[in-house]
Amino acid sequence: MSSDATLGRLAEALLPDLARRSGLELKEPVRLEMRTRDQLVRYLEAKLDEELPEDEEWALVRSYSLLGLVPDTLDLRGLLLELYTEQVAGFYEPDSTALFVLDDQPREALEGLLVHELVHAVQDQSADLDALTSRDVGNDRATAAQAAIEGHATLVMLEYMAEKAAGAPIDLGSIPDFSQTVRPALEGMGGHFPALSAAPEVIRESLLFPYLEGAGFVQRFWAAGDRVAPFGRRMPTSTEQIVDLDMLDRPIDVHLDVGEADVIHEDVLGFLELGVFMRAWVGSDGRGASGWGGDRYALVRADGAVGLVLAVAWDDETAADAFAVALEPHLQRFSHPARLDAMAIGGVHVAVLYIGLPPEVTARVTLD
Repeated sequence: MSSDATLGRLAEALLPDLARRSGLELKEPVRLEMRTRDQLVRYLEAKLDEELPEDEEWALVRSYSLLGLVPDTLDLRGLLLELYTEQVAGFYEPDSTALFVLDDQPREALEGLLVHELVHAVQDQSADLDALTSRDVGNDRATAAQAAIEGHATLVMLEYMAEKAAGAPIDLGSIPDFSQTVRPALEGMGGHFPALSAAPEVIRESLLFPYLEGAGFVQRFWAAGDRVAPFGRRMPTSTEQIVDLDMLDRPIDVHLDVGEADVIHEDVLGFLELGVFMRAWVGSDGRGASGWGGDRYALVRADGAVGLVLAVAWDDETAADAFAVALEPHLQRFSHPARLDAMAIGGVHVAVLYIGLPPEVTARVTLD
């Protein structure tokens, strides 16, 4: 359904094939509408007002700046608005179950754009996309879900476009070393967006990861003969599971009790962002996150100071020791005084990083 005849015809022709490729059932028509770029900006501003109020923006920037991942002066809202405006040509909105296409897109580019976004529309008829990616589930789990969702749509799009270019059937599930083959092309596409290229690595990676690694995650299911969509039992619970299908156990739930200190904000950093953190401080290739079992950070206020506690549970003592040995020599480089403690809880090895907090502030860590 569309008030634009071209969009309507394209969607009608594409949807049955995309549903088949997606392993999902097309249950009802999809509404498509044109929007101006000004309308997109107003929509994004409204979404940011809803999802990133000023106090939460401040807490996120303060947390990540203490970790050394973003400048403490970062205008996060402004950057996100710039990034989304720069990249978005069309988008599916679960709230209204409608697909919107910007009216400044060349007509010859509409098909490729629609393929990806129509897959999201079909996905949303079988799963609650908003619930899966809600901030309420935690940062890392939401990013993992986003990777499954975007990776699935990207893979279907790539297969459709490759088939169209070749003029013959193509099964991307049969391509060995798929991630290594496709990643350079997808990374190259990111280079066309100046704001994305200039963004702090932790933000850039969180935006690229769902596409770059998500497509490889879904393709590994396809390669094993499992063509269905990555929902239900296939939905990952951590970014670690996106890069390693053998990681079947859900992450350890880490809880922090900071006593009399006031908790301003808390969340899970996660496998992906812990890897970015380690690259930022020790220049590793991401192995600093190897053996990650779960984590939680808390931005807290104590004795007039605002600081951060990060507790990371590890799979084994070797991984915990490797983290401590790598990070310890760099603690004096943090913008605020930092210290690192270690403990074992029920046989699980945990490292606790304190940044910008008085020595008397200690966290009680519990695990589920």
